Amino acid sequence: MNKQERDILSALQLEPFINQRILSEFSGHSLGVVNRSIKNLIKEGYLDDDIRLTDRARKEFRDKAPRNAIILAAGFGMRMVPINTQGPKALMEINGEPLIERTIRHLHEVGINEIYIVVGFMKEQFEYLIDEFNVHLIVNETYALKNNLHSLKLALEHLSNSYVVPCDVWCDRNPFRKNELYSWYMVSDLVDNNSDVRVNRKMELVTVPDSSGGNAMIGISYLTEEAACTVRDRITKLCINSRYDGSFWEEALYDGDRMIVQARVVHAADVVEINTYEQLRELDEDSNQLQSNAISVICEKLNVKKGEIYDIEVLKKGMTNRSFLFTVRKEKYIMRIPGEGTEQLINRKEETEVYNTIHGMGLCDDPVYINPENGYKITRYIEGVRCCDPSNVDDLKECMKKLRMFHNRKLHVEHEFDIFKKIDFYESLWQGKPSIYKDYVKTKQNVLSLKTFIEANITEKSLTHIDAVPDNFLFDNCTEGDLHLQLTDWEYAAMQDPHVDIAMFCIYSLYDKRQIDRLINLYFEGECPHNIHKKIYCYIAVCGLLWSNWCEYKRNLGVEFGEYSLRQYRYAKDYYKLAKTELGE
Repeated sequence: MNKQERDILSALQLEPFINQRILSEFSGHSLGVVNRSIKNLIKEGYLDDDIRLTDRARKEFRDKAPRNAIILAAGFGMRMVPINTQGPKALMEINGEPLIERTIRHLHEVGINEIYIVVGFMKEQFEYLIDEFNVHLIVNETYALKNNLHSLKLALEHLSNSYVVPCDVWCDRNPFRKNELYSWYMVSDLVDNNSDVRVNRKMELVTVPDSSGGNAMIGISYLTEEAACTVRDRITKLCINSRYDGSFWEEALYDGDRMIVQARVVHAADVVEINTYEQLRELDEDSNQLQSNAISVICEKLNVKKGEIYDIEVLKKGMTNRSFLFTVRKEKYIMRIPGEGTEQLINRKEETEVYNTIHGMGLCDDPVYINPENGYKITRYIEGVRCCDPSNVDDLKECMKKLRMFHNRKLHVEHEFDIFKKIDFYESLWQGKPSIYKDYVKTKQNVLSLKTFIEANITEKSLTHIDAVPDNFLFDNCTEGDLHLQLTDWEYAAMQDPHVDIAMFCIYSLYDKRQIDRLINLYFEGECPHNIHKKIYCYIAVCGLLWSNWCEYKRNLGVEFGEYSLRQYRYAKDYYKLAKTELGE
């Protein structure tokens, strides 16, 4: 049977045959398709001469009937800023009803009671569903590191005649059915430039070139055992390769330039995928989830109503914070929301003291608002800004010039960033867990041995940025056309040896020794004293261990930094050896 014949058979299973015109209207296929399909179904033994289902047809329905559903609900929902920190996306309410509860009720309506929910972020908030709906929870411990391909892998033993459902879809009508005769993947009739597929005339889902536009991918799917067998095998193989850590489960549906399942097309108004705050507001402007501390702060500090805040867009998640862009009265702003565990890492009162100290000096745009208690910060958005390119020598010259100018001001604040104490502090945040590195104890001992030389070669301490890395040097074109450079993100700034900033720039850029030496020469304009040069090597080792410990703490919170974390630990080891060589030891 082809797709059209299966659709006709499904229609006849629901409604006894009256005439071909009514069957055409009910099935959505033309009279010609209905006529051909009936003839073939009679020929193949699925219909008798009176156009009634045969035993063979009833067996087909039994074999392909839905058995269960797998709901994927493990992720952060990062695009939902500023409300994604307050609860899982699956529990957002539309018209007073949580998304996942609506999905479960729709499944129950068609007799699907075996429901598995893969959870991760704020997993405890799903626990009540076990008692209320008799669902099964599957915990994905790596939800912060990998995408939902790995969530579905955890439920592969249940994947057979199954609905696979994302947690963030709101359906006006029940999308599930008591009977299914073929595998499908749901797309919308809405054109989406970010879609990977489009529906062709054969109702196949074929890939499209980047940004050329396709059918919006909804994500709900039904897999018969035949397709599920293929998907189980592919997911198992894909998950072995770390290249697919960030992949969606749909990766397993592709066979060359098309999916192995048919398209099921729905109207855009009937099924809505909710990815952003504004999509939620558009669907239900009275939703309780729209109540956000961040939105309330914006309203109060900029003297606006919630409806006047628009174009909310998540920015790239930083290592410490998550931020979002928004517009008020045609002016764009950025709001910073501290990330997971940040309260342990950064003293917001000290950060506020730094901003007060540098206010009006032209080092950066002064914040519109900063809260010394929770770290919320609002700044104006600068159009056309770009970060320093650490491989561009002209950029490096400008950045080092800016850094020297800042250091030469010899500013003072009341707090200090003690690198060696911070190493121990970040280690204490592991809560007794050993380091993931087997030789950590020896590495730390080696790094700490550099302290004597470092302290002997510090001439003076002043306000130091600490996080003076390429991403925090921002170039933009002023109205006069001149190149303007800012140094932003002063969260860690404190009293310290200013030469620490050079080391920080190097290790964040993942520089090799040649590039490090070049940057040192640029900062000192070719006149760096030999002892200072060696001291910066020492700082690279010490700061490498510092941020390696920081990465281990964040890793325990579910935030992974991949190569950056590994390279920081290598700096601790390699530059300890290099520093010792330079010191003649």
